[in-house]
Amino acid sequence: MASHIKKGDMVQVIAGDNKGKTGKVMKVIRDKDRVVIEKLNLAYKHVRPSQKNPQGGRIRVEQPIHISNVLPISTKTGKGTRVCFKVDAKGVKERVAVDGSKIDVVAKAKKKK
Repeated sequence: MASHIKKGDMVQVIAGDNKGKTGKVMKVIRDKDRVVIEKLNLAYKHVRPSQKNPQGGRIRVEQPIHISNVLPISTKTGKGTRVCFKVDAKGVKERVAVDGSKIDVVAKAKKKK
């Protein structure tokens, strides 16, 4: 099934403690229907001293949010909008906002070499 949210999308949170805030999707967890949004829904993680983190202590980590609690931001209005899927003349399926504007991925993920 096609998802209305993809990695790199700018989204608006519509429910929960972060309601009204916007951010970029870092990760989509499809089997649990959750997304991780940059700098939102932060929690403390206690870490032991290691090579990477010699002091140890508490670090802030983004926690996943259910995918039903976010909406992609429309390029027309700049607000969260619902999504429908349309098939163009060539047979390509694309995401379209309910207001008619096309939803594009803001930043594509860079491939590691």
